[in-house]
Amino acid sequence: MMNKPADATRESAIDIRFGQVGLVQVRIRTTDPGVILDELTGRIATAPRFFERTAVCLDLSALETSPDVAQVRGVIDAVRRAGMLSIGLTTGSLGVEALSSALQIPVLSHFRAQNQVVPVVQAASPPPETAGAPALMHQQTVRSGQRVYARNRDLVVTATVGAGAEVMADGCVHIYGALRGRAMAGARDDVTARVFCQEFHAELVSIAGVFRVFETIPPDLAGKPVQAWLDGDDLHFGRIGS
Repeated sequence: MMNKPADATRESAIDIRFGQVGLVQVRIRTTDPGVILDELTGRIATAPRFFERTAVCLDLSALETSPDVAQVRGVIDAVRRAGMLSIGLTTGSLGVEALSSALQIPVLSHFRAQNQVVPVVQAASPPPETAGAPALMHQQTVRSGQRVYARNRDLVVTATVGAGAEVMADGCVHIYGALRGRAMAGARDDVTARVFCQEFHAELVSIAGVFRVFETIPPDLAGKPVQAWLDGDDLHFGRIGS
């Protein structure tokens, strides 16, 4: 009997899969590394551990002229010195394909240019055939390192969202338990979306990309039923029922 070749039973060395990846988008209006470094360090000073080694996508679309390779390298270095890692460029900028090739970093096409200067997640218009779909119900605890995403609809979590966990929806996020991790509503730019939770202990809350990181929960919100909403570019928080 002929023996099988060794390669026939050998387990594959790699798997390639597509999945959800949370990225922070940084839109720049200057290529001055010093100015960028100063602003980045100032903005993340309230929660440096949260942003440590965070993956960043650079949006160059707000620049008046297309930057050259050396200028973008300077920007990437400034971002790195602030503690974050630039892993790609967004579409929508002149010369972005040439810059991508020269810098050997990808163009991330699921980002698009926006009018708001905010981090963006999954920016795109929901398909009309799925708009208004019933909310996604999640009845188990969302544990550290886990992510639950409700595409083109609301998300309802009837348990706890643990520290280090993430819940995200293109619509509203409702948490009928403790929110100890991160909650992101309006992930595809729905500025009318809201976040609701029964017990507020959040690490981060975001609506349509506008976010706030909490190192210390305000005493009037800690452990209370809270909702979050957008008013223009300002993210507001208030106790439910007060």
